[in-house]
Amino acid sequence: MARLPGAHAAGGATLAGALAFAGEAVVYHPIMRHFLAPIAALVLIAPAAAQDPPVAPHLRALAAGYKAAFLCSGLFNAGQTEAQVAADDLTGAYPEYRPLLSALTATVDRGAKTVSVRFADDLPPRIAAWRPHLGCAQLPTGADPAAVAHLPRLTAEAPAATDALAWPMGDAKAEARLPRTAAARLDAAMAAAFDRAAYGQTSETTAVMIVKDGRIVGERYRAGYDRHTPQRTWSAAKSLTGTLIGVAVQQRLIDVRQPAPIPEWQAPGDPRAEITTENLLHMASGLWSATAGNRTDDIYFGGTSVTEQATGLPLEAKPGTRWRYANNDTLLAARALRHRLGDGDRALAFPFTDLLWKIGMRRTFPETDWQGNFILSSQVWTTARDLARLALLYQNDGVWAGERLLPEGWARYVATPAPAQPVGRPGGEGYGAQFWLLGGIEGLPDDTYAMQGNRGQYVVIVPSEKLIVVRRGFDAIGGGAGFDAAKFTAAVRAALGN
Repeated sequence: MARLPGAHAAGGATLAGALAFAGEAVVYHPIMRHFLAPIAALVLIAPAAAQDPPVAPHLRALAAGYKAAFLCSGLFNAGQTEAQVAADDLTGAYPEYRPLLSALTATVDRGAKTVSVRFADDLPPRIAAWRPHLGCAQLPTGADPAAVAHLPRLTAEAPAATDALAWPMGDAKAEARLPRTAAARLDAAMAAAFDRAAYGQTSETTAVMIVKDGRIVGERYRAGYDRHTPQRTWSAAKSLTGTLIGVAVQQRLIDVRQPAPIPEWQAPGDPRAEITTENLLHMASGLWSATAGNRTDDIYFGGTSVTEQATGLPLEAKPGTRWRYANNDTLLAARALRHRLGDGDRALAFPFTDLLWKIGMRRTFPETDWQGNFILSSQVWTTARDLARLALLYQNDGVWAGERLLPEGWARYVATPAPAQPVGRPGGEGYGAQFWLLGGIEGLPDDTYAMQGNRGQYVVIVPSEKLIVVRRGFDAIGGGAGFDAAKFTAAVRAALGN
């Protein structure tokens, strides 16, 4: 049986080009303003009204890709209407895309399960296409629509439907009845999660779910969402990446202490060949990125592949010595796993056959780029119940239905502070291995850790109390007080008498 490598004991940008932290990333977008200058000697001429500058073609391509991607996933992963996707995913888009999204027209082909968004007169539209289980992938900018036929597809067959099985493998017998007083307190706490006055003025909650001692003791959804409605995880997907690496460690496919098996770094003399998989899990690769919390819009919305972009970054710090939140570190960890699995059908099937389907996560869509790389830093669509199942795997120390899927102690490993830690985080969170550490925050036990993602995606795990708190939402991007998951978890604990 594979053993856990020793854990360390140590503890949207604006149109004006301002720096903005949007939960996932930070980016600069300079925009030029043009004014009329004085043209007569010694006479001041009032400048004409400032005109909107022309939109850069690449920004239009990104905005078109954003619209195509979210419409495709919302329609075909989640079964929503175009109006629902527009009201939630598109209305809350990154600020620099918002003016463009309403001007760009989408064409939906429900038979082919594609979404096309035209953005230029001289290039084909941006296209996102759905595949069973793999969700939507975008074609690269400029690709002919016929290229949809070449997108990777899953050949593995899913097991028979499991909804009728008992929780957590299925949905039957999932709920546990609380004493009347505790149930009333918990109902009130969950209702408050949908009230912006209670947990964040820019929050918009779609789902909350409370699991205690392995059973669901509370669950509530906003109109238009239910237990089977997936939505994008954003960076909560990073914890899924950490889990898949754990599965690979258990199967002796990867040793996290050894250099990450990334083929693009193996040329003689490449210093990046020394970066370990553990460095990537800890957000401590030392790789350069444009900003802390680097946005990867060209991969997420531009049709660029992981292997084209994320593997090409240079070093700027010694690996393992600096914490810097980076989508690319997660993407590279997933790239390493894909290479170790042979870059083919087995690599595409691995998340499903070796993890998701084994623990009942049947409504989870890890999406890929057009070359078959999983975009596991953000681009996963899943339900509140499936996220709770993933958390239960950790609560059970990696064992599911008697089978050890994660190495013994992996749950402790991902929740152990990395050697290099975040500095100046407003919430005081620490970082482990693709999980955030919330221990020490007022109202939370020391062993609390969490999956977290943009727009208010939270899965809080309190091992000492066998408590899991899931919150999904559409919090605003670009400033304002989003959902306070720590405060909500403290309220849930109080309601349950902890």
